[in-house]
Amino acid sequence: MARDYYEILGVSRDADKEEIKHAYRRLARKYHPDVNKEPGAEERFKEINRAYEILSEPETRARYDRFGEAGVSGGAGVGYQDVDMGGFADIFESIFSGFAGGMGAQAQRRRSGPVRGDDLRLDLKLDFREAVFGGEKEIRISHLETCEVCSGSGAKPGTRPRTCSTCSGSGQVRRVTRTPFGSFTQVSTCPTCNGTGTVIEDKCDACDGKGANQVTKKLKITIPAGVDNGTRLRISQEGDAGQRGGPPGDLYVYLFVNEDQEFQRDGINIISEIKISYLQAILGSRIEVNTVDGPVELTIPPGTQPNTVMKLENRGVPRLGNPVSRGDHMITVLIDIPTKITPEERELLEKLAKIRGDRTGKGGIEGFLGNIFHPR
Repeated sequence: MARDYYEILGVSRDADKEEIKHAYRRLARKYHPDVNKEPGAEERFKEINRAYEILSEPETRARYDRFGEAGVSGGAGVGYQDVDMGGFADIFESIFSGFAGGMGAQAQRRRSGPVRGDDLRLDLKLDFREAVFGGEKEIRISHLETCEVCSGSGAKPGTRPRTCSTCSGSGQVRRVTRTPFGSFTQVSTCPTCNGTGTVIEDKCDACDGKGANQVTKKLKITIPAGVDNGTRLRISQEGDAGQRGGPPGDLYVYLFVNEDQEFQRDGINIISEIKISYLQAILGSRIEVNTVDGPVELTIPPGTQPNTVMKLENRGVPRLGNPVSRGDHMITVLIDIPTKITPEERELLEKLAKIRGDRTGKGGIEGFLGNIFHPR
């Protein structure tokens, strides 16, 4: 039985395309036969390639998710001829520069063209009520922004990068090795221009030739109602700036919710406790309780037992993505039985015990209260 492709790449079934790509790069670098000479490395590498081949394409991934291996194998299965090799070539270019010999011109066009900026991560802590109701939150981030002086070229205004003389603008250098079995050509990234094909002679003073500057800025982001620990928000194009006119990456904000002294959360329900006197439990009462919406009056029915759970409907957490729908607030009733009573209270309780026919005396009051709250 074929192994699960998600398991092979070490990603979850809801992983996005970038997560799958990063996992593939890491494993391909580790198990490529030219790097890893251990037994089984080549088979593992083929297995990793097959997993990426299936999961990197939305259509084949959808078929695999629905039908498993049967959906992507057989006569109608996906072979290497059906794969967008552009994606594979990009990955292999970044891992093994010497393996692009047969597609040097195509790889160079990609390398010297626009490159998307890196994604960034920010961890953000929220108070309990901020997570429940959401709202605007101001954050501070530090990311790379395209240099305004040179517009990202890295060259001083009025100048431009020149073609690299080492590689003649190809971004690659080739070395031919002759052996008794024939000549082998090794292709590697040009050390002079780092594969860009150009060299900056007069660097921009504002960015020192990098084409981008580290900038700290404030952002206002909207926190949806009902978020919880681990919720991830994507802020489009607030990652690092791209290179050579490429788009910026995204900012991912991971949310973590501080614990509250009074409330706990169970899915979209809120849980809390209240403590009432034994007389309020026996006779019933109306008391004020705290909710995330503010104080609310709660009716305690006569004869309420310890640890009774009472429900305040629609006072819980809004459902993420549908804030009109809310959970409930579940309140556990605790009953405070006094360990000490005044002589006047004792006299009244003894009279009540006599009416009920309960024995009194040493431990009598405790026995009376025990009969009320834990009847035989």
